[in-house]
Order: sequence, then structure tokens, then C-alpha cells
Amino acid sequence: MVPSRQAKSSKTVRRVLTGLVVGACLLAGLTGADAQAPAKQPAAAPQATPQVAPQAAPQAVPGFWDPRRRPERPDLSRLTVIRFLTETDYPPFNYTGADGNPAGFNVDLARALCEEIKVTCTVQMRRFETLVDALSSNRGDAIIASMAVSPQLRARVDFTDPYYRVPARFASRKDAVMPEIRPEYLEGRKVGVIAGSAHEAYLKAMFTDAELHPYPNDDAMRAALRKGEVDFIFGDAISLAFWINGTDSGDCCAFSGGPFVESRFFGEGIGIAVRKGNDVLRQALNWALFRVWEKGRYTDLWLRYFSVSPF
Repeated sequence: MVPSRQAKSSKTVRRVLTGLVVGACLLAGLTGADAQAPAKQPAAAPQATPQVAPQAAPQAVPGFWDPRRRPERPDLSRLTVIRFLTETDYPPFNYTGADGNPAGFNVDLARALCEEIKVTCTVQMRRFETLVDALSSNRGDAIIASMAVSPQLRARVDFTDPYYRVPARFASRKDAVMPEIRPEYLEGRKVGVIAGSAHEAYLKAMFTDAELHPYPNDDAMRAALRKGEVDFIFGDAISLAFWINGTDSGDCCAFSGGPFVESRFFGEGIGIAVRKGNDVLRQALNWALFRVWEKGRYTDLWLRYFSVSPF
């Protein structure tokens, strides 16, 4: 069984992501546990009041850790090296840098965790479909490769707490953006979605009065929105964020409403995989993830790599 990635993108999206890796930064506005918080509308200024240009909203990053659930520092004395495995080509999460070495959000996060634990860290790049077998055969200690936690994979590996999630969002043309989206708002509206996807299943279950238009792939779905053949599209918010900010969109579109993160449809999140029963390493990584987030280093990494908020 080949493990799945919740953030998996089409070839076109990969090209967009690759072009946006260098110097990118992410604006994110909700925690991973939040969804669809209604946007407050600013009060109209009195006519006599001079108009002042609005200030840019401060950059924020979704938090995936509860500060009230601080993990205890585990015994780290038995850890001397962590051999991380990651994928070869999934920018901006993991890719080969200009110097030929592993690079990307996952790679930098792995190195930050090793610095926190104070152990030597190595990162080996392999094809995604070979990662679990390599871990099982002791060719590495942990997989950090945007691997989606699933019941099928839990039977083969153990996972840390999620270190990010892949929300779903609606996108519309810029002249039809809605600050909030509820099922009743989309009655009779045309919504594009990838046929057979979890996003289509979610719409069928929750947005029963919308007019669904299934498409075979992201390119066809997004082209339909650009041409005005549908009112909205619904899909993976990370891929959509890069598309919206990239040249392929032609600056046509923007997000409408907030993120949807229901785990029943969109998964438990993205975790670091370790061999079954390796609680020493799993607990050490959970502790280090919390510490890296608490110190603000996770925020720095998130803002460095992404350009548009998927949240």
C-alpha cells in the first residue's frame, strides 16, 4: 500500500509551487482547530471623517498546539542521532536546493527539532512511495514528508501529533468574494470540485442545495472558474493558495469564506512517522515540536515558505 499525501497536487500545481518557493511567506489567520469564523464587517466611516488607508493585517500563523497541554520533557539521553527520511520533489515542503542538499519546510523543521533535542540530524531524500518500507527496514528513524495520518498507515507506523493540517476552502472570482460561506448561501450556485474527491463527498453531505460540477483534475476545475462557468470551486486550500497567488490564475480569483477542517472528510492532519513502538523518539519529537512552536521558530518557518494563507 502506497501512503497518501493530503496535500498532493497536480503537475501544474507543482510547477506553480516550485516557482514560488524562494522568498515565499504565508499569511494565515485561524488556528487549525478553528473553521468558518464569520468575518466582521468594518463600520462605515462618517462622511465628514477623512478616509485613511487601512493598515495591513498583522501576519499570523495557525497554531496546532494547545498551550494548556504542555508535554513533559522526556528522557532524551538515549537519542544520539535522528535519521530523517523525506521525499525528493514536493516543493515547498521538500525539494533539492541549489546546492544539491535537501531543502524545504519539512527539512528545516526537522533540523529545528534536532537542535531542540540536541542531537545530530541527517536528512535522506527518497521517492515518496518507498518511505514507509525504508523506515520499516531501519534505513531511517522518522519520516517527515507531508504524510497524512490515516488508519491504514497507523497499522504500519506510529505518528507524532499533527504539525500541520490541510484545510479545504472555496475560491471565487474576485468580483464575487463572500466573507462567509454557509450551505444556505450556495443554494442553486454552481460549484466546481474534483470528481471522486473528499471535497466532493463533503459538498454532497453538507451543501446539498448547491449545483455541483465535477471535474477530472485541478486544471479543468480552475479553468472553469476563470471563465466564469462556475461560481465557486472547492478544494485543497494549500494548493489553491499557491494557484491564487501564481501566474496560472491570471489574478482572477480569491478565497471566499474560511477554512473547513472536519477530520472525517479531510483527515487527521500531517504527522511525523516513526517505527511502531518507538515511543522514545515519538515522545521526543512531540516535545520538540511544542518547544519549536512555543519559541516562535515554527512561525518563522511557516512565514518563510508560503505566500497566501490557506486558513
